[in-house]
Amino acid sequence: MTSPAKSPNLERDLAQLLGRDRVLCTRDALLAWECDGFTVHKSRPRAVVLPESTAEVQAVIKLLHSANVPFVPRGAGTCLSGGPTASGNAVIIDCARMRKVIKISTEDLFAVVQPGVVNLNLTTEVTPYGLHYAPDPSSQSVCTIGGNLAENSGGPHCFKYGMTTDHVLAATIVLPDGEVVHLGSTTGPRTPHGIDVLGLFCGSEGTFGIATEITVRLCRNQQEVRTMLASFDSMSAACRSVGKIISAGLVPAALEILDQATIRAVEASIYRAGYPENAAAVLLVELDGPHEVVVEDAAEIATIFVAHDALKVEEATDPKERKRLWKGRKGAFGAMGRIDTDLYVLDGVVPRTKLEEALEKITEIGQRHRVNLTNVFHAGDGNLHPNISFDGRDKEATARTIAAGHEILQLCMDLGGSITGEHGIGTEKLDHVSMMFEPEDLEVMARVRAVFNPDDLCNPGKVLPQRNACAEVSKWPQMVAKVLDVEDTPQEPESTS
Repeated sequence: MTSPAKSPNLERDLAQLLGRDRVLCTRDALLAWECDGFTVHKSRPRAVVLPESTAEVQAVIKLLHSANVPFVPRGAGTCLSGGPTASGNAVIIDCARMRKVIKISTEDLFAVVQPGVVNLNLTTEVTPYGLHYAPDPSSQSVCTIGGNLAENSGGPHCFKYGMTTDHVLAATIVLPDGEVVHLGSTTGPRTPHGIDVLGLFCGSEGTFGIATEITVRLCRNQQEVRTMLASFDSMSAACRSVGKIISAGLVPAALEILDQATIRAVEASIYRAGYPENAAAVLLVELDGPHEVVVEDAAEIATIFVAHDALKVEEATDPKERKRLWKGRKGAFGAMGRIDTDLYVLDGVVPRTKLEEALEKITEIGQRHRVNLTNVFHAGDGNLHPNISFDGRDKEATARTIAAGHEILQLCMDLGGSITGEHGIGTEKLDHVSMMFEPEDLEVMARVRAVFNPDDLCNPGKVLPQRNACAEVSKWPQMVAKVLDVEDTPQEPESTS
């Protein structure tokens, strides 16, 4: 990327576009945007702008592009890998004010939303119609649909219902040069035998452009939902129960495990859920579907719990009791704030058959590096979230934390897994990417990104450890241009119905 040109009047020009109250420039005002949930990397942006429409995002990007100033898309800032943290001279384009639900179709089961719509708020909006939005990250009460799209977020219910990419039908996107494109449609993300460019965009971590309108699938509520909580005297018993449930052909909506340290942090916090503090682990299982099927599956799972010497089993179909059982899991990361000032949430993946081995070795790594380690994870997917609580003001403690994290991710790779399941690369895992990909793989990824972001102004320095490809990318632009509906002026959004 070329060095940003000096643009002393940039803030004035941005204020002319949006108004002074939607352009933040003072040092104190910018403090809230210096990092995301990955607090190890902090950098205050040059400015923060708060657009409210596709047209405003387009105008801002065209101005920044013409001034050769880098910019970073941002939602609620709940990302855990440094993705929306600005660096250098970058301007943050914060989509928090773009929170309109533009359209709800109860017949065709989709909704069109702006990127700043909070994940849980969308489900609340469609609940009267007997519908919900399935992807549910643990931060769903604050994270946004636009951020979920950028990271391809998952959540507890992704075991049965899939990741964000499985629920996005279409998107209006402002590219890094200010052009507006439309990907997908209400009938699906791509045409038959066409290139799935929308799937490529999902999970690109804000490096391909900014989605300003997103069309997502809605799901009908199931006839019955039942939540089960089993406690065990060993983590191994909980992991083996997960393996047995899956090998029996059962497909719960969610399979989540919390270890004893997490349980105790939760029970000492406002997220208290009544989990037994003497348990080494608790396994949260959710079933949904027709009443008869749920009853039969719950009976089979209860038998599996007994066979693995569960200390206690709770079941709940009442919404209030189900919410109580989930309260500790959904609030687990918040509860970690009681332990220390900062939290490093890792995101490695291992095959389910390797869960026991992975957790034993992760514990050993934590002890060797003398870090405060807890575990809460999507057991059904093998998506581990080892959490290291530390004091970010202590350089030596921070160094031990990062070293432990690096070793844990290497362990996940050695066991046949991945360095990320849903949190992305951002800046956190730039040093880890080479564990998983060869230089030739990274070259291809860089060439693909250059199709969308040839000047490297959109979220530079993220995802790929170095820029290996130039803007000249052979036939890629022509291939993608065939499926990008490019226009200079955004269409007016449809009315809410």
